[in-house]
Amino acid sequence: MDVNRRDFLRTSGVLAAGAALPLACRTLPQTAAPPPFLHGIASGDPLKDRVVLWTRVSAAPGTGRIPVRWEIAEDPGLRRIVARGRTTTGPHRDFTLKVDATGLAPGRSYYYRFDALGEASAIARTRTLPAGPVERLRLAACSCANYPQGFFNAYAQIALRGDLDAVLHLGDYLYEYGRDGYGGNAGLGRDVEPRHEIVSLADYRRRHAFYKLDPDLQAVHQQHPFIAVWDDHESANDAWMHGAKNHDPSSEGAWAARKAAAIRAYHEWMPIRTLAGDLSAGRIYRSFRFGDLADLVMLDTRLAGRDPQPARDDPEGLEDPRRRLLDIAQEAWLQAELENSRDAGTRWRLLGQQVLMGSMSGPGQPVNPDSWDGYPGSRQRLLSHLEEARVDDVVVLSGDVHSSWALEVAKDPFSSDHYDPATGRGSLAVEFVAPAVSSSPLGSFPGAAEALGEIDSRRPHVRWTDLHEHGYTILDLDRERAQAEWWFVDSVERRGGNERFARAFATARGESRLQPIASPSAPLRDAPEPAPSA
Repeated sequence: MDVNRRDFLRTSGVLAAGAALPLACRTLPQTAAPPPFLHGIASGDPLKDRVVLWTRVSAAPGTGRIPVRWEIAEDPGLRRIVARGRTTTGPHRDFTLKVDATGLAPGRSYYYRFDALGEASAIARTRTLPAGPVERLRLAACSCANYPQGFFNAYAQIALRGDLDAVLHLGDYLYEYGRDGYGGNAGLGRDVEPRHEIVSLADYRRRHAFYKLDPDLQAVHQQHPFIAVWDDHESANDAWMHGAKNHDPSSEGAWAARKAAAIRAYHEWMPIRTLAGDLSAGRIYRSFRFGDLADLVMLDTRLAGRDPQPARDDPEGLEDPRRRLLDIAQEAWLQAELENSRDAGTRWRLLGQQVLMGSMSGPGQPVNPDSWDGYPGSRQRLLSHLEEARVDDVVVLSGDVHSSWALEVAKDPFSSDHYDPATGRGSLAVEFVAPAVSSSPLGSFPGAAEALGEIDSRRPHVRWTDLHEHGYTILDLDRERAQAEWWFVDSVERRGGNERFARAFATARGESRLQPIASPSAPLRDAPEPAPSA
């Protein structure tokens, strides 16, 4: 995401930013052997019969391969073991490891731990996806966690929720900047390691390791499985397939090498199912089925096929239908996934992705070229497919813009011939945008308050936005409605505090129209026990 303030003002004060903040800094061990599970444990990419378990074994310098045991059980005391095994890790993958624990039952919580170097890890909780008829689903969505800019209080609040099926991380899990870069002067004592901007594989590994020392990030991983995708800052600001705005080949080497390093470190350090064990695999778009209630399709709008962002003052480039946000293969895969979901009779289709999909640039209004606005051909092809293939009940979940949004997605929301805000006619999907965990909010940029008024008056499909707060979004689905709730934390300038319910919007099945809701959805009864405190 673009972090240039002058660029922000040139884009109508609505769509630019790009980092996050810190916590209680702990120095990475250099010589003495640290505790084996210094970076916590995590799970992710759940399916109905399996889930990925992740950890990293910290060892003294010079250590070779390390044997590791793991076990997963039905209870937090690990008395009813359902699977266990042995594996190894070593310096070839930065001592990280992932296990695909299989043979699990659908729609239930499990508890797991690792054992290495004579010590056991903390116990963590995870959950498989449901199968068959499903009445209700609850997900948390979050994005944009810049360590120097603030404490991860949103993660701490998500960790306290016991009734979530999974956490969706929509990108910018970490930031590439050095201490003198974006957000590095926040003055909160959350200085990143390494000190410089990360470029090499060793750099990306160190930054991932540093982030995973954060206790609130460890807590949310300990309690919930993640389904994550990268955005740009996991590699470099405003990245695209063959380059990035924040990459200088003359001083930082070839983009292909930097991109490969970022991808490898991400696969090593994140609880994501790596295809065929290939740590350099560029493909992370994938799908998840929550019984007959919802299909979740996670996209890669950043590295897999994105053409370079056009200049804002290049109308011909912006309107060029040949420019792609998704490459041909991913676009065809997405269309097939949507049709398969429709044909299966699944009630809802969820698109988890990075950048704002709904149009913000009406006639005579500036464009944010990093969002779907910068790739109108890709958006029109997707929306035309929804319309022509009769794919209904689509909910788009986005991050990236350090602000909260609820909007209806239409082909041309600025034309009364194509869209009626009073009835929702012409809306083909709804979009919910999660706020930043800690990155500087959009409202901190000059001109944002004025732009908020323009959103209300000039963008009728935008039902609500908040440009100032940090937090996360809850998506609550049942068989007849999808409801999004925004929860904001008190502050990111100090650790701890409370959260508050801010706003909720819902769409009824078959409508693609948003209605405000006065109160949050009720928590699930009989939530599973949390994992024991570490």
